[in-house]
Amino acid sequence: MKKHFVTFFSPGTFFCEETTQRIESWDVDEAVKMSKGIVERYGAKPFAFQFSTRTRGVFDLDSKTTKTSARYYLGGKVMTLLDVQTQMPKEEILISNMKCNGWDKIIVNNTPWRSAQPLQKDDVVLQPT
Repeated sequence: MKKHFVTFFSPGTFFCEETTQRIESWDVDEAVKMSKGIVERYGAKPFAFQFSTRTRGVFDLDSKTTKTSARYYLGGKVMTLLDVQTQMPKEEILISNMKCNGWDKIIVNNTPWRSAQPLQKDDVVLQPT
């Protein structure tokens, strides 16, 4: 058995809020449509999503994740460390996190709460619709 899922990420208090739903295939357009119906605590809405595929063999008791996609960001502003240092100099914790963790780029999104996430090399930034 093989099933596909999409996990939506929204700003949270300490960690991202996550909502996972079934999807027929890794269809980006369908996931974007689905994201519009997700509202987390305090009115937070998704800033990104990620696909996964779960499989279960005949003798398996439970399914396991066998494949995941990069994250797809629903718009946002890509910023380098230099950008953050010059445009947001008071964000000392963010600057420190970027330096300590070796983050070359982050993406800043407001959905409606501001979220700054590390941008990985395979991640995709979608243009707002």
